[in-house]
Amino acid sequence: MRAVIQRVTQASCQVDDEITGSIENGLLVLLGIEEADGQEDLEWLAAKIFNIRIFSDAKGLMNKSLADIDGNILLISQFTLFAATKKGNRPGFTRAARPDQAIPLYEAMIKQLSTLSGKPVQAGIFGADMKISLLNDGPVTILIDTKNKE
Repeated sequence: MRAVIQRVTQASCQVDDEITGSIENGLLVLLGIEEADGQEDLEWLAAKIFNIRIFSDAKGLMNKSLADIDGNILLISQFTLFAATKKGNRPGFTRAARPDQAIPLYEAMIKQLSTLSGKPVQAGIFGADMKISLLNDGPVTILIDTKNKE
């Protein structure tokens, strides 16, 4: 799994003129799922997202987590995070999991993050043409890959 985590003061997802999810003060998470991903990847990544300390403390240092600020999460499925760009100019997406595998993991991630945070996670619609609006705070943007735990 790959996640692009953005610290935001606001973010929303729109599908066909309808807002499917909207948050203030928290994290916009773009989530890519590949064929090799499973429950272990999901649990590790959910814990990392929830506990990552990228919010400012009183001294302006990034020492606070989502729990510390009572922040929110907007989770968006993003298969293009597994784009292969080595050959040619048109990306390939063969590493991205097919919907029959990806949808259950995406839904499980929503549940896991909701459990960790103790409140509902806002989300987009898997496979839909989504329009994402955000106000990145900082900007702070972090990439996490469960297969490359740096």
